[in-house]
Amino acid sequence: MISIVDENPRQEIEDAIYSGDPHKLLRISGMLHGHYCPFSALGVKAGARAMRELGIRKATGMEEVVAIVETNSCFSDGVQIVTGCTFGNNSLIYRDYGKTAFTLAKRSGEGLRISVKPDCVQERAPEAANLFRKVIVERQGTEEDQARLMELWVDISFKMLDVPDEYVFFIKRINVEVPSYGRIFDSVKCSVCGENIMEPRARIRRGEPICLPCSESEYYQLTGDGMSIITPRMK
Repeated sequence: MISIVDENPRQEIEDAIYSGDPHKLLRISGMLHGHYCPFSALGVKAGARAMRELGIRKATGMEEVVAIVETNSCFSDGVQIVTGCTFGNNSLIYRDYGKTAFTLAKRSGEGLRISVKPDCVQERAPEAANLFRKVIVERQGTEEDQARLMELWVDISFKMLDVPDEYVFFIKRINVEVPSYGRIFDSVKCSVCGENIMEPRARIRRGEPICLPCSESEYYQLTGDGMSIITPRMK
């Protein structure tokens, strides 16, 4: 029988971090990311380095540790798996800088920022980089090109884990102003669709709460292009 008090659902991940087994971490990361690629591998590698250097263990996802990611790319999936910081547990902050970088910080503000050096993947895997542009960026590759890319991607992903950190990362200790703990808001029911809404996201129409979609109000949206404001077209 599992003890709720003693059970650490991240024990396998933390054991891999501190035993120096990044290959295991990448295999676990693949469950979330859906495939192996060098930038998710770099996220795993960066996350493990930050966890070890800051001496973080038993990260429970209760906002005592915060990860600040600067990209919504593959890199950030590796970071989330290894650090345990996610949007759902209020420990992940997204800054739309478009940089392959992240900071891990304790509640005290002590933090470590790690950014990926330019061209570190392209220099080690030129064939894969060229196929990536053809298949993913230009959407012009054949099925054979795609199969070859996936084969090379797996190989370079696991090899990147064994490259010394100083060859792929800029790393520096910093002090971070960590946001206050996330507030727990009351919910209100939309007077049009009947669904619950987090209170600060509700609008008021004729004295009644209404959700953003029903009110056709602007809202923020995160896509592969980054963060944007969506203005609904009036019907």
